[in-house]
Amino acid sequence: MLKPERDGKELIERIDKRIRALSFHIQKYYWLDFTQLNNIYRYKTEEYSHTAVNKFNVIPESIPDWVFDFMPLRGGYLIGNVSPARMDFRWFLVGNCIAILSSLATPAQATAIMDLIEERWEDLIGEMPLKIVYPALEGHEWRTVTGFDPKNTRWSYHNGGSWPVLIWLLTAACIKTGRPQIAKRAIELIEQRLSKDGWPEYYDGKTGRYVGKQARKYQTWSISGYLVAKMLIENPANLPIISLEEDKKIAKPKLTRSISF
Repeated sequence: MLKPERDGKELIERIDKRIRALSFHIQKYYWLDFTQLNNIYRYKTEEYSHTAVNKFNVIPESIPDWVFDFMPLRGGYLIGNVSPARMDFRWFLVGNCIAILSSLATPAQATAIMDLIEERWEDLIGEMPLKIVYPALEGHEWRTVTGFDPKNTRWSYHNGGSWPVLIWLLTAACIKTGRPQIAKRAIELIEQRLSKDGWPEYYDGKTGRYVGKQARKYQTWSISGYLVAKMLIENPANLPIISLEEDKKIAKPKLTRSISF
């Protein structure tokens, strides 16, 4: 929207510089795989100089137990959030797929995200694609984070529910990474039940076995998500409509931590 002349030129340069910093920050500090998890597990705290390894002073004891069992040797993902002393280790489907489609994730990270989906198929795909977030919040965390929202009980709605509409995002990400077989397998699962169940909005349960307790049926976005996924699988040439290529101008420079801030 900005013209590369007069004030627009200066603004474009500032935007490019900021995007480089933000991209570096997310790719570096929001990425989690087995190696990085092991590094965090062994972090020392109270490090404050520019040589600090634990740059956000994350307390290793804050790592939830489920992460150690969930993290495979092959694969990785971009986590929910990083803040002083704590990280949100949950898997979010939308964020990881959009990171691939926007080329925010590096090619190696995009491949690792697909690897993770294959390695943890039962957890992230289950019987009805797709799990919006993993794992679900329970007990005290559910009360404080969701505000006692009755729709967001564990493995329901936005708290670990399964949303068929998201099949188009997964399909697009699979095609971009050269892994269409993953999307085809998920689409086959959806085709077994979605139409018979009346195109519900979402599904409940750890594997997405049950139609959501408050799910509305004949949802146009559930239907549209399926149709877009089929369109992409049948003609991958449609992918550029919703996918961005890597911006070489932004991706090329190497940044240090100080510049990223």
